[in-house]
Amino acid sequence: MNDESEPELVREESLFDAPPIAEQERMVEAILFATVEPITIRELESRMPHGCDGAEALAHLRKRYEGRGVRVVRVGDAWAFRTAPDLGFLMRKETVETRKLSRAAIETLAIIAYHQPVTRAEIEEIRGVSVSRGTIDQLLEMEWIRLGRRRMTPGRPVTFVVTPNFLDHFGLENARDLPGVKELRAAGLLESRPMPGSDADDEDEDDDDIGGEDQTELFED
Repeated sequence: MNDESEPELVREESLFDAPPIAEQERMVEAILFATVEPITIRELESRMPHGCDGAEALAHLRKRYEGRGVRVVRVGDAWAFRTAPDLGFLMRKETVETRKLSRAAIETLAIIAYHQPVTRAEIEEIRGVSVSRGTIDQLLEMEWIRLGRRRMTPGRPVTFVVTPNFLDHFGLENARDLPGVKELRAAGLLESRPMPGSDADDEDEDDDDIGGEDQTELFED
């Protein structure tokens, strides 16, 4: 009697078996292809059948796309399809004109990226001048920074941190791999400026800029 019931038990357990890893890989590929924003492994597994291993399927998919025109890349804690870096020049005609940032916005963004989570007062202390509300609003509007947790200090000041959109734009896995001035200029976000201390630099300096400070210093460890 036990022998007769055993096959039935095996059949019942097989209902919860995960699909073959090759099929799981196809599922991950389909999800990444159709998803606009980068997606985490947990989110992948929430869409897949019970028992699937999103991390293993993703590892197989990444290997399959090595050397291809598109790659599976990590963006913070999430994953997405992105054009291979060496083929980025092919996309130039498809790129929407990027909004240039002011020198004050570039410096503020760099400080937030390097020192996050950081308060507005701390940004102003590092820059040496006040930060206009418009600068912060611009970065928030671009979704390159967001509000972080409030500090447990008098006044409970809010902090700022960079967003996955910021990381994704520059092809970064995390904020430790920050872009330098060359990358910013290549992205069209930083215009060439006269060397600090020159007459032209003094004429162009506005109230929200750091007088005579080289931008490069803000992007170096």
